[in-house]
Amino acid sequence: MSALAQLGMIGGVFSWIGDLTDKLGEWSSHWWFLGVIFIIALLDSVIPVVPSETTVIIGGVAVATGEAPYPLVAVIVAGALGAFIGDNMAYTIGHHWSAAFQRRADHKPKFAAKLLWAREQIKDRGGLLLITARFIPGGRTALTLASGITRQPRGWFVRWTFIAAIIWATYAAGLARLVGEPFKDDHTKAFWIAFGTALGINVLIEAVRHVRARRKWHKPAE
Repeated sequence: MSALAQLGMIGGVFSWIGDLTDKLGEWSSHWWFLGVIFIIALLDSVIPVVPSETTVIIGGVAVATGEAPYPLVAVIVAGALGAFIGDNMAYTIGHHWSAAFQRRADHKPKFAAKLLWAREQIKDRGGLLLITARFIPGGRTALTLASGITRQPRGWFVRWTFIAAIIWATYAAGLARLVGEPFKDDHTKAFWIAFGTALGINVLIEAVRHVRARRKWHKPAE
């Protein structure tokens, strides 16, 4: 494929993304978009390819630009409620299959060691791990499933996922509202700046977490 053709394809992708952003921006000016935020946040907890944070950001931007007929708190509630229910659905799925995982562990020592490691990591790092994982696409699904598989206490899981969902939704919607305010006359620009800011912060958080984990791993024993 020639360079010109590749540039054409890239341009087509950006054009499609721009059109999609405009369409979502148009949808966000209706009350029923809160239902979209709720459903996407719920599904994202079980199927991590669904962009839940994007819809929450779009809702926050709609509030910032004055196009939303709903307040910012409604965006936060819709996103947090969907995330909370979705996380607990993932836990239930993991808990349902926990016996099958244990049977496999009984016959495969290496798998048993991995299962034990996961159980100890969740137990040692506790609820803060659930909060951190909520900001990592895919990571939150893996952790909530693992919490069910390793049979972590349901009450403990419910409390921490409730806190994590509120923090996550408040962060995404609040950041979009704050960053999008100066660009209230251009919904598309407001969205991309808010989305880019959120993405940059998430990458920074993950980088810091990765560096700290490596330092802890390589720290010599005293």
